[in-house]
Amino acid sequence: MTQPIPQPDLSSRPHDAHAERWMPYPPARLYRAWTQEFDLWFAAPGTVVMDAQPGQPWFFVTDYNDQRHPHYGRFLRLIPARLVEMTWLTGKGGTEGAETLLTVEFAAENNGTRVTLAHRGFPHAEAAAANEAAWPLVLYQQDERLK
Repeated sequence: MTQPIPQPDLSSRPHDAHAERWMPYPPARLYRAWTQEFDLWFAAPGTVVMDAQPGQPWFFVTDYNDQRHPHYGRFLRLIPARLVEMTWLTGKGGTEGAETLLTVEFAAENNGTRVTLAHRGFPHAEAAAANEAAWPLVLYQQDERLK
């Protein structure tokens, strides 16, 4: 019998961030970018360790302002071409060491896809606000690099 995959406890971390963007790609293309191709649009080349299966951990590094930023997590739910849900853990300037919950939904719209991102469980409002400002830039970068 398969055990349920434990969700992070967000009860003491009520701060959230959200982002939304329409992209000119089919939902299956964006799902693949989030589950198999982080190194094409977000992660530093050669740093991704990822097997997109519920319960499996993932890791990658980004290079930003001449600093390396490790990212860790585990996949919770995957619905091909519709949803990716994972835990997300980074350091200073990110999740501040808190295990957060990132849900990315893909909905076909106007010959493309509406991407809706909810990032929940930040330890304080400042971390949530920083991520609220960063995610639209990340989605823009994804859009540009997938062209």
